[in-house]
Amino acid sequence: MPAQSRVAIHVLPHWLIGAALLAGATVGYAGNLNFLKDTPISYMREADRKALNDAAQTALETKKDGETLEWNNSGTGNRVSIKGTVTPHDTSHKGDRTCRTTTLVAIAKGQTQSWMPTVCKHGNGPWKILRQ
Repeated sequence: MPAQSRVAIHVLPHWLIGAALLAGATVGYAGNLNFLKDTPISYMREADRKALNDAAQTALETKKDGETLEWNNSGTGNRVSIKGTVTPHDTSHKGDRTCRTTTLVAIAKGQTQSWMPTVCKHGNGPWKILRQ
């Protein structure tokens, strides 16, 4: 796998975790991030984040706006079952740049979390989180 692809594969889940932690630190600083306790992200290991990211990359490349791809963490070695969906929407094009907002959902132990990052790519390049 080319180095550029390996970087792209790891960008999405790390950004999601960073965004969740940053939002939590801002909103729930006094709670010492206890708001994340027992949420799907708290059960995710590296292999689970990779499974979510792989599903996101597949959905971004193959699904039309509003079409959903289901994913799960079976085979990751995690005893906690995590499943969810990836739904790209709001695709826009400007020159050779394509951007899509994507709804990512994770469900574990009866709890649901969702994120809506906007990702872009140039031509056939990798999808990258749009820095805002």
